This record gives sequence, C-alpha cells and structure tokens, in this order.
Amino acid sequence: MIKIADKWKTAVRGALLASALALLPAAGQAANWPDHSLTLIVPFGAGSSPDLMARIVADKAGKLLGQAIVVQNKPGAGGDLGTASIAHAKPDGYTFGASITGPMVNNTVLYSHLPYDPRKDLAPLTQAVDQPDVLVVPAKSGIKTIQELMKDIKDHPDKLNFSSTGTGAVSQLAIELLLQKIGGKATHVPYTSSPKALNALLAGDAQFAALPPIAVMGMVKDGRLRALAVTSERRSSALPDIPTMAEVGVPGIVGSAWVGFVAPAKVPPEIQKKLSDTLIQALHDPEVTKKLKALYMDPVGSTPAEFRKYMDEELARWKPLIEQLHIKMD
Repeated sequence: MIKIADKWKTAVRGALLASALALLPAAGQAANWPDHSLTLIVPFGAGSSPDLMARIVADKAGKLLGQAIVVQNKPGAGGDLGTASIAHAKPDGYTFGASITGPMVNNTVLYSHLPYDPRKDLAPLTQAVDQPDVLVVPAKSGIKTIQELMKDIKDHPDKLNFSSTGTGAVSQLAIELLLQKIGGKATHVPYTSSPKALNALLAGDAQFAALPPIAVMGMVKDGRLRALAVTSERRSSALPDIPTMAEVGVPGIVGSAWVGFVAPAKVPPEIQKKLSDTLIQALHDPEVTKKLKALYMDPVGSTPAEFRKYMDEELARWKPLIEQLHIKMD
C-alpha cells in the first residue's frame, strides 16, 4: 500500500511539474511582448470610419507599447473577409483588428454560414467608439420635424423610400424599428456605402435615411440635409444639439454604427489583457478623444467583459427583427 501511495504521489508531482513547465513559454512570451511591430486589420477600405478611428487609436497605442502598429485594410464581403482574417491570424498577439456590428453580430443571423465564429474565434478587447445613426431628410423636402416625417409616411404608405448602407445593416434596421413603432410602411433601398445612400437622398431616389454622423454631418452643416434625431438612448457628446428619438416622441429606437477591437481567441490571456489595457488607455487619452469627437465618434473604452455583454445585447436587439423581416443574405 505504501509503495502504491508513493507511486501515486510521484505521478501527481510529475503531472503538476509538466503543467507548470507548459505555462512557462506563454508566460515568457507575455513578458517580452511586444518585441516588434503589430498589425491591425481593418475589414474596410482606407478612409472608412473604422479605418479613420483605427489609425488614430493605433498611433497612440503604438507609442504606449513602444512598437509601431501598422494598419492593414482588408475590405470585402461587408467586413466578413477582414474579420475572418483577424479570427484566423496567428494567435501571438501581433495581429488584431477592428470590426463592427455586421461581422460581429448581425451576420450570424443573416448568413447560414460564416468563415469564422465571432464568439468562438474572436476575443473582445474593447468597444472603441459609439456612433449613433442620424435620421436625416433632404432640406428641400420641407420636412422639419420627425412628426412631419411620420405623418408623411402614414399618409403615403409604400410611396416613400429610405436608403441604407446595406441589407441587414443597422441603418436599415433602425428605420424598420421606427416603421414598426408608428405603424407605417416605406420601401428599403440598400446601397453598398454611405456616399451612395446619400446620393440617393440628394437625387430624390430616397426621402429619408438613418446614417452614420461622419457621413451626413457635413451636408447637415452646409444645408443640404436636415437632421431630425439620433438613434441613441442619450444625446451623443459629439452631436449635443441633435435630440434623441425618445426626445422627439419615438422611444426605443437605438442603433449604433459602433466599432470595436478584437483579437484571435487563442491569443494568451496575459497578452490579451496587455493589449486591451493599452487600447483602453489610448481611447481615454485627451488628444485621441478630441480627434475622435471631431469625426462625430463617442469614445467608449469598455472592458472586454463589457464589450462582450454589449454585443450580446445587440444580438438580442436585432436577431428577432431580422428574423421577423425574413432577411437572409445566402
């Protein structure tokens, strides 16, 4: 019995030692990380709002880490191509990325199959910015309030069009929620970008839209568009003069073109934390905040757990509506 017990103790000690040794490379890797430049994948083209945000934050975060962060644009498939590249990158912490609602949330409902699983293959680092959509109409329409727009929609069912940045995008879904709230009907006309959706408004092919502020505020300021409300629970600090949907009498319409940072899920936890902490610190930097607000973006800098919870809330918000509208992209 004694010999058996001794053998058992020896086996246990050996297993514990092996486990401890297995952890040493990861711990050492985290201690030395980063020792060269990082790659930040943006699943959209240069000049897009995720790209502009990423470059501002990357510049500051790189200085904090002591290594350059190089932005690499990989547009395509509505952001799925670049997001898949982030998910399947080598999990050493040297490649991470920025992504948005579609690839991280809505596309899991819109598509039967994605080349990645955002929950299993990607780790949330932080929600970077919030960008509530702005409900706009052409100034020449004569509509000055949301009440006038809602009356126009009700008085002319299926006669009005609204443009969006794509089928299943938040810019569509926020309007669909509005139509449900007021019992109105309008025809959705999807486009592949904000500029094209705006051109439809200016050309008269669409009569209203809810689009990211960076896309519309220039035209609001020069008088071509009129902003009626923002699709957020509270006023945006970047757009303090525009009321929320609730303030103008239509509560419950919340839709944000948010952007967040993510990493391959198998990146060692210690490196994930260091990267996340650095990005959050960069987002809270006064100069970074100033630059982002100049682009009508509200910096967030949430914890990974908070970001995960927010994405779960987004899925709970949009999944029933997508299914109810029978929207599929396959």
